[in-house]
Order: sequence, then structure tokens, then C-alpha cells
Amino acid sequence: MTTTLLETKALRAWYGAAQILYDVDLSVRRGEVVALMGRNGAGKSTTLKAIMGMLAKRAGAIRFLDHDISRTEPHHASRLGLGFVPEDRRVFTDLTVMENLEVGKQPGRRWADGTEAPLWTPEKLFKLFPNLGEMPNRPGGRMSGGEQQMLTVARTLMGNPYLVLLDEPSEGVAPVIVEQMAQMILQLKRQGVSILLSEQNMHFAELVSDRAYVLEKGQIRFEGTMAELAANEEVRRAYLSV
Repeated sequence: MTTTLLETKALRAWYGAAQILYDVDLSVRRGEVVALMGRNGAGKSTTLKAIMGMLAKRAGAIRFLDHDISRTEPHHASRLGLGFVPEDRRVFTDLTVMENLEVGKQPGRRWADGTEAPLWTPEKLFKLFPNLGEMPNRPGGRMSGGEQQMLTVARTLMGNPYLVLLDEPSEGVAPVIVEQMAQMILQLKRQGVSILLSEQNMHFAELVSDRAYVLEKGQIRFEGTMAELAANEEVRRAYLSV
């Protein structure tokens, strides 16, 4: 049975008086990686922030694990098992890798059918991110951008999320880190973690995603499988090419 973990209906969002999102409908199922694609300014990051509850003004329906989170604070979504990895990383620069991980720690979780959800420990995360395992006592402020990106993902996973909102993981990091990020996402998927991924790198999205939504000016212009998007040159040229 396919379980829908996250669903938005007619999601709208504003920054001040400016409306950014217009009736965004999307869903993410259990064990699925979904790419939210579009050019800079299309509304990808705003969609993730609106789902998480980080915007002052939003409207529409947001359901996560059958909970209505359309009017809740971010910490409420986090406690339910919704993880968020922001584009700007936000590691605690004065804390070590281990201390950063400890900050994100939450108890283990179970699915509705009683089976255990993925449980993350520093040891498991260091297997997933060998770079971090080599520097457990290094302060966050003395790490490269790519290492900080990995640390932010690892800290989010310490909350044992059912689903992770991942904002632009390939943006501004070295190609070797992008490759590691792709492998990490595929491994998370194998472990049973679902991911909604904001991304504009088509190659990266193709490597990891099952389905895709394409945003333009805050509206969904395309939805389908990743293979369908890859084959649709008209949509890619209209909404994704620079």
C-alpha cells in the first residue's frame, strides 16, 4: 500500500504584501524522492518554508502523516518527524560536529503499522558521511561549505525524520560533494526516508528523483515522473533552461 506522507492543497504564501505561491498542490509518498524544480525565484524555497511553517503568511491545506500542519509552528512539524535542511546551512559555528549532531537529536519513531522508522546515530551518520567521521571534534566554523552542508543534513537526520525537506543541496558546493550528496540521497531512500528536494540542477535531480514538479512564478507548470520530465524538452526549455 502506498502511503502519502505529505500533501499540500491550494498552498499560497506571501512575503509581506507580495504573493509568491499560487495554489500549489503536491504530494510525497513513503520511500519517494520528489524534485521541486524551477529557476531561481520560481518559489521552490518558499514552498519548503511554507510547508515547514517558517512564513508569517500562508494559506491552504498542508497535511503531514494525517496531521493538519497548515497553521502550526516549525517545531511542531519537526516533532511530528518532518525534517528541514535549509539552503544557507545554519550550522552552529562554535559547536563541534558531535555537539551539532546532539542539538538535533530526537527519540526514535515508528510507522503507523508499528514497524520502526529509520533510526540515526552518530556512528551510522559517519558511515553515510565519512568526511564528518574524520572530524568529530572540529568546530562547525572551521569546515568547508560542502562539509557544513553534510553536517546540516546529518543534524536533521538525528531528529529521525520520516520525510526531509532538502533545499538546493547541490548549490554552491564542489562537484565531488555534489556526487556525495546524490549517493547520500539514494542511500536515505533505501533506508526508507522520503525527500522533497528543491533543485534546479537537472542532472542531479535525474540521478535521485522518482517524480518532479516544475514551478514557475509560484505555480506548478508540470508534474510527472522524472523520466517524463527528462523526455519533455518543451517543458525543460520553457521553465528550466537559463
